[in-house]
Amino acid sequence: MVFSCLLQLLSPCFAQHTISPGQSLTGNQNLTSIGDNFVLGFFTPGNSHNWYIGIWYSKVSVQTVVWVANRDKPLADNKSELKISEDGNLVLLNKTQHLIWSTNLSLSSTSANATVAEILDTGNLVLRAVNSSEFLWQSLDNPTDTWLTGGKLGLNKKTNKTQLLTAWRNSEDPSPGPFSLELDPNGTRQYFLIGNGTNQYWTSGVWNNHIFSRVPEMRSNYIYDFSFIDNENESYFNYTVKDNSTISRFVMHVAGLVRQYTWIESTKTWNLFWSQPRDPCEVHALCGAYGTCKQNLPFCTCLQGFNRLSQKDWDLDSAVSGCVRKTQLQCQNNSLTNGQQDGFLELTGISLADKDSHPVSVGSAEECRSACLRNCSCTAYKYGSSCSIWFNDLFNAKQDSSDNLPVVCLKLAAAELANINKPGKKNRVTGVVAGSVAAFVVVSVVVLGLICRCHMHESRRKLKVQQGSLIPFSYRDLQNATKNFSEKLGGGGFGSVFKGTLPDKTVVAVKKLEGLRQGEKQFRMEVSTIGTIQHVNLVRLRGFCSEGTKRLLVYDYMPNGSLDKLLFQEGSTIINWKARYEIALGTARGIAYLHEKCRDCIIHCDIKPENILLDGGFCPKVADFGLAKLLGREFSRVLTTMRGTRGYLAPEWISGLAITPKADVYSYGMTLLELISGRRNSDHSENAKFGFFPTWAAKMIVEDKVLSLLDSKLEGNADVGELNRACRVACWCIQDDENARPSMGQVVQILEGVAEVTTPPIPRSLELLAYNPENIVFFLESSGSTQPRSKALSSTSSANSQ
Repeated sequence: MVFSCLLQLLSPCFAQHTISPGQSLTGNQNLTSIGDNFVLGFFTPGNSHNWYIGIWYSKVSVQTVVWVANRDKPLADNKSELKISEDGNLVLLNKTQHLIWSTNLSLSSTSANATVAEILDTGNLVLRAVNSSEFLWQSLDNPTDTWLTGGKLGLNKKTNKTQLLTAWRNSEDPSPGPFSLELDPNGTRQYFLIGNGTNQYWTSGVWNNHIFSRVPEMRSNYIYDFSFIDNENESYFNYTVKDNSTISRFVMHVAGLVRQYTWIESTKTWNLFWSQPRDPCEVHALCGAYGTCKQNLPFCTCLQGFNRLSQKDWDLDSAVSGCVRKTQLQCQNNSLTNGQQDGFLELTGISLADKDSHPVSVGSAEECRSACLRNCSCTAYKYGSSCSIWFNDLFNAKQDSSDNLPVVCLKLAAAELANINKPGKKNRVTGVVAGSVAAFVVVSVVVLGLICRCHMHESRRKLKVQQGSLIPFSYRDLQNATKNFSEKLGGGGFGSVFKGTLPDKTVVAVKKLEGLRQGEKQFRMEVSTIGTIQHVNLVRLRGFCSEGTKRLLVYDYMPNGSLDKLLFQEGSTIINWKARYEIALGTARGIAYLHEKCRDCIIHCDIKPENILLDGGFCPKVADFGLAKLLGREFSRVLTTMRGTRGYLAPEWISGLAITPKADVYSYGMTLLELISGRRNSDHSENAKFGFFPTWAAKMIVEDKVLSLLDSKLEGNADVGELNRACRVACWCIQDDENARPSMGQVVQILEGVAEVTTPPIPRSLELLAYNPENIVFFLESSGSTQPRSKALSSTSSANSQ
């Protein structure tokens, strides 16, 4: 310290985490919080040449900025200084001593002479009086795009100032972008996502003191504690993380999505915990003018006849700049092009926002076309049962597979239509060009092949997981990652799973699919859809491989393996009751998300302990849900070949009834009984005492003897209220009549304690098993009477045991 203070002639000496009067931060100097959690300093985002003063995580190896002071006033270099000014404010001055940013407080003369700036372990940059703990100003009250624990998002009723999150313009430009997250100023206890300052495109739903109704992932009793404060001075939400070792952040993403991430130290990556809205095409003007949105990556493309306005923005994850015409319309001066007026291109499978359209009273499609053609400001029309036209730039176009969707007619210049409608001419030009370079290609192909091989090798060596997107791997990539598929983690009816390590040291699980007959285009489309499904209780898909008949999926690696090994394997770690209950609740949330929150209901078809994986913190992740999607959704409401695993199959699988999400509910109920008891539901090892285990379990539940069901390894250590709730909901889930079973959403509410559950009846089929243990007996309701129908367990050989 003494030595560094001798350098005052070059730079004032200051404490590591504070700036006092007469001191400044400049160049490569940083402030680090006392606990080494956060850093304040100058930085340049990505490949940008601009400089900013900001705060980022100290213990996260990937520089992740959470706050920026001069976000809309970049500096040309880091030859600037952050210091306490004569009036007591914290200010940022450029190299010519011009003011760039300030805390902008009006302080008394006493306070002005005695202020200090400090970076705290919460990521909060504060300005306070010397020898005082009261903050005069703090960065948590002035967030940029990130909501940190302890920060407020709300409204100051005295100043009428809102504390909101505003996205960066793109991943290299922290200036305010068009998307923001803010509390409803009307006091309804819900958040809105706003585009361009006025267009609300998503709501969190109202806070009910437990959850936001439209964000089931944000559970106050799971990882976070949320609170809402409402008094005469302010209204706001804040949150804390229950485990102080968890590094978490809420971000207003450049693509208009609000996301929550947790840092996974073992893999050195940010794990996407949840993202809203789930359909990115709900984001207002996500793809800008004349851009069209689709649910799978890349989300945005330009409409035919248009090019990207700013290729740089698109490359940096922001397409809001949109697209521009390749050829300008000629209608303004009524001129002709090649003897033709501007015309229309029919766009199939594209929908436009009806709220932006204007109805026109006409009697035919031709009159609708003429109405748009006569008005130069009209850019598109559609004619279904009526005529709708759109004026000026088109926003919020998206791909739509709905049946009987009216064709959208897009106005284009005649010259552009001529290019689009004359492919033969383009082919002839292409043929001439191809012929002229054919010899060159033949001569160069070997050299180019060698160069490409080198580049491909290098690119694979440097391959990194892209946050929030799927990676298309080559088969060779995954051979190398898995050491030629040498470490098998498990397997089942749809393929084997192998442990792998990517070049950036990310550990993954690679599943080789077997027997999948999809074409490559269909496979890629389905995988892209699965890749957009994100939930904390679903295993995240990171990438895929599709080469010829080779189909592989790359998932996050779960270090604690599958639930069955912990429950049934000798010598495994004993899971205490609290962890079991969280596993039950988390699993239910994941399945409920598939059933109720995805764009299309996804029926898993094979819920069992083998398909419930546990991460490093024993957070449950439902696995193989994507296989239901890949195998096709036609079985969701029609008869189908039996899928699933013996012991978890709902009666309707065997009795030949249509399959609905309630089949998963049945499987979950059987799995929950296993989680509670630590024994297989089909275990006959103690038949002399208990008979078929689910039958005996249901009887104990109905007789209110739930402690007798508890895994003996727990020695009776369990919350009796939770145990009773879990046992009752399990017995309701395995009712013969699917209409008597709760939905998975109701299961979640019961386990959370926000809904009551009554004593269930013993399922009729389980009662009969007491007299006929060799067979599974199912019942079909017919005219109010119950008629038995029997099938032996051995007859379910067509079920796929994974």
